[in-house]
Amino acid sequence: MKTGTLVVSINLAALVLLAIFFPHLVISPGKPIDAHAELASDCFACHTPFRGSTADKCTACHKVAEIGIKTTKGLPIGAEHKNVAFHQHLLENDCVACHSDHKGVKAFRPISRFSHNLLVADLQKQCDSCHRSPGDALHLKIKGNCAQCHNQDAWHPATFEHDQYFRFNRHHDTECATCHIDDDYSAYTCYGCHEHSRSKIREDHREEGISNYENCVECHRSGDEDEAKRGGRGNEKERDRKHDDD
Repeated sequence: MKTGTLVVSINLAALVLLAIFFPHLVISPGKPIDAHAELASDCFACHTPFRGSTADKCTACHKVAEIGIKTTKGLPIGAEHKNVAFHQHLLENDCVACHSDHKGVKAFRPISRFSHNLLVADLQKQCDSCHRSPGDALHLKIKGNCAQCHNQDAWHPATFEHDQYFRFNRHHDTECATCHIDDDYSAYTCYGCHEHSRSKIREDHREEGISNYENCVECHRSGDEDEAKRGGRGNEKERDRKHDDD
């Protein structure tokens, strides 16, 4: 055997032995996260040779029923970490789909990598069980029913533009619940204000010969009482209809 070939063979053999007996020195992508620092030299605590890191290795320490509720030592977890207690409702255990132990790669994958289809159907509708509500003025007034404007593929863009339906004027600075009853933002009512009783609205509109007065924004997009007389949304649609007929 030539000297060069011998040297290469020896080096390869050394690398294989190092990878088998001291993998943390050869193939580790980085130090473990701080919580797993004590496992830095014990790769096989999380990895199985030729199979990699498997869920059963994770759940040997992190009991699924206790994630977000108790630590691996059985101590209660503070309320600020309770939002991770959705793991009990996963259809399957695939820890590495979202998590990594090493600082050389992201310890937690971006949320776009998480498939909500891994959750049981009922939990998929309870967004606020895992996600904090946005802190802007609009969302602070809204509770639940995220799916009416958002979907599971991405938070943005939202499908709802309020000005397409109703443009608030200075007289309509009110709470969402005034118009949207029982947190149902797919429907609205104008009878939440004291001057908008159903009987009064019916009487006023019948005097004008208007029989369909339930869908208020058809003619009063801003809430202005005289908007319809100036050519509100409803009048525009009527003109369009007549134009098509002609």
